Amino acid sequence: MTAAWEGLDPAKVWDSHAHLIGTGDSGSGVYVNPKTESLLNPGEYARRLFFLNAGCAHETKGSVDLAYVERMHNLVDGLRPGAKLLLLAFERSHAEDGSPDLARSAFWVPDAYARDTAKAHPAYFEWAASIHPYRADCVEALERAKREGARAVKWIPSVMGMDPASPRCDRFYAAAAKLNVPIICHAGLERAVLGGNQEYGNPLRLRRALDAGVRVVVAHCASMGQDIDLDKGDNGPLVDSFELFSRLMDLPQYQRVLFGDISAMTQVNRAGPSLAKVIEREDWHPRLLNGSDYPLPGVMPIFSVDYLVSLRLVQASAAPVLKEIRSHNPLLFDFVLKRQLRAGGKALARSIFETRAFFDPLSS
Repeated sequence: MTAAWEGLDPAKVWDSHAHLIGTGDSGSGVYVNPKTESLLNPGEYARRLFFLNAGCAHETKGSVDLAYVERMHNLVDGLRPGAKLLLLAFERSHAEDGSPDLARSAFWVPDAYARDTAKAHPAYFEWAASIHPYRADCVEALERAKREGARAVKWIPSVMGMDPASPRCDRFYAAAAKLNVPIICHAGLERAVLGGNQEYGNPLRLRRALDAGVRVVVAHCASMGQDIDLDKGDNGPLVDSFELFSRLMDLPQYQRVLFGDISAMTQVNRAGPSLAKVIEREDWHPRLLNGSDYPLPGVMPIFSVDYLVSLRLVQASAAPVLKEIRSHNPLLFDFVLKRQLRAGGKALARSIFETRAFFDPLSS
């Protein structure tokens, strides 16, 4: 644990991918689709319980929102003073006419809730807005979020019902580029939240934002699933989403605007060649950001230290300690685990963990 912090300035360590969830029982405005609370929809029901359980908020009826935030406090206290979480708001799905569509929304975490939570606990949290680009007021909403301290915008296109390659996004992209607000955008297969059009997660669909000069962070480096190779036409072959992300990363014109976050890449359904590649590609490291995808590190079935040992990404001698850390603090586990990763004799650079300068350029 001591070695994991060696050479790092905790004040620069911002976990760039932490989900703010709840049930709305505190008046937060959080909306959870009733389908996730019914056993008639077992998949979505189980996901809701997994997330709340991972955040230690599943048994606190009437105070789930508060319990979830307090649990994050406890976990951040287990890091070094100065380290913070970037709390992600999450927008509703919207129809083609730009109106909100709650029936198709898995959940909704309003910008105001993320903002107020971060402002109430500035030693622990920063925040990112989530704004649907089809909204009539999307530019005004982005300008307001920027004024109120939002460090980024979070999208999951398949769940939000929006196509990043649509011309309808152009005015939002122009504003994001002008305001220098990055977009943290899920790409590849989305399994954590069901529903929507998975084709919207194709990394190549982010070219429109990149060409507009927007800084785009591809969540999880698109390390799961397959997408159509649109460079070979609308009916092109299916290839690994990570391969498409890699193609974009290697294009010179995107070196200043395209980034990736390594959140969730140590999960059993993502770890493997893609994780090894991001470790080995030291030329990518200045453009990679660490994030935990909290609360997922607390979802026990989707992580396996032993599996990472079998892939020779983690030394067997580290496994007992990592397992013990995880039972105590999943955020600390995620951090120490990634500092232990090795592939091809290489490790993840320190800069990947010191993300503050990306979101707060004046700090560098």
